[in-house]
Amino acid sequence: MTSSAGARGIHRAVLLRVGAATAVITLVFGSLTHFMSRDRLEENLARLAEVSVRNFNRSVLDELEGGSLEPGMLQADLDAIRGDARLELEGGYFVYVRVLAPDGTLLAEDTDRRFTDIDAIVDTIASIDEVRGRVRDLQEAGDFQVAYADVEGDPYLAVALPMVDQNDRPVAVVEGVFAVSPLTVSRLRADQLRTVGYVILIVLATVLAIYPVIFAMIRRLGLLTSSLLDSNLETMQALGGAIAKRDSDTDEHNYRVSVYSLRLAQKLGLDDASMRTLIKGALLHDVGKIGIRDDVLLKPGKLDDAEYTVMKTHVDHGMDITQRATWLRDAQQVVGSHHEKFDGSGYPHGVAGEAIPLVARIFAVVDVFDALTSRRPYKDPIPFDKTMAILDEGRGSHFDPAVLDAFVGIARGLFDEFVDSDGGEAKRVLSEATLYYFTDDLVGQLS
Repeated sequence: MTSSAGARGIHRAVLLRVGAATAVITLVFGSLTHFMSRDRLEENLARLAEVSVRNFNRSVLDELEGGSLEPGMLQADLDAIRGDARLELEGGYFVYVRVLAPDGTLLAEDTDRRFTDIDAIVDTIASIDEVRGRVRDLQEAGDFQVAYADVEGDPYLAVALPMVDQNDRPVAVVEGVFAVSPLTVSRLRADQLRTVGYVILIVLATVLAIYPVIFAMIRRLGLLTSSLLDSNLETMQALGGAIAKRDSDTDEHNYRVSVYSLRLAQKLGLDDASMRTLIKGALLHDVGKIGIRDDVLLKPGKLDDAEYTVMKTHVDHGMDITQRATWLRDAQQVVGSHHEKFDGSGYPHGVAGEAIPLVARIFAVVDVFDALTSRRPYKDPIPFDKTMAILDEGRGSHFDPAVLDAFVGIARGLFDEFVDSDGGEAKRVLSEATLYYFTDDLVGQLS
């Protein structure tokens, strides 16, 4: 009953899960690729910037030997290399350079004013913690400091490196802002896109390779579970039908009250879990009658007080039976409470109002409706209008008024569709509803 539909649902669920997992994996690895590429760029450009500063250092070694560093003393040397495109290197160039004495005296400074927003760039880079406050504290000749930042979407490096004399003693500090060239940026982005593309292809290839195996295993599990569900549902229907036939020579009552219950529950907007509970409870509501002796259960006339007391124990028998199967325990909401009345005068516990489970309040209405409108060995069917009048007499006493009001709106249609049918239509509708509600639950569990 549910196998093929369940397999299709599981297939869709697995595809969705695999698709979501693929997207997440791609996003994670794409992000890692981005940061790794940026780290590699930073490292490579930092080395280029360091080489440039050291070359400048070597070019002014003679001037650093005097030991007395005066403002402006290295400005001419810094200006002289402007012809090298502002210390320009493959991959980028310095847009700002300054040389500082150990006491912070500015010895030389070069700013590329042709560069857009150079002041904002310098201010932003100068605020980076890795460089700020530490560039004048460099104690060793090889102590190179670098920090990476994005300014308005473009990558920059802030660098700081000691300048040394001929004896490799630190005598000054060079600070600078190194701009990554547009060509390098475009290459980086192209490399990132290409790498992300490779990642996506690898992930997709891996998924496509293992998906058939995963789906085959899940499908097999799904078919086994679906088969078990079919068996449970068939056993439940067979048990409910057997009890109904023992009571009235037909199982049509079980199918009709189940369909009536579902239609009323849909009218009231119950969720799918409650619908499954209602199906189980409706089919098994009288399962406890298996424990009632024949002279009471099959008595054609009215029961006396003692016999009625025995008959009422079918609720306890039903609770005991459904308690033994975990899958049926939620059916106890109907099995144990469908004879309770809204005013508390019902049995077995005299529960009243909303303390009675909603599914039981629903079933109570349709159970009486079907009993009144059906032909039984001891009675003829009661006409629709008289049946509705009888139900209305029980408003607020036997029945929940809100539930009864909802039923009034659909009762005529149910009467016309099912009361005079042979039971086959109710069975068909119930089978379709069972397939819908229990297959969705199966797919949800497996996905």
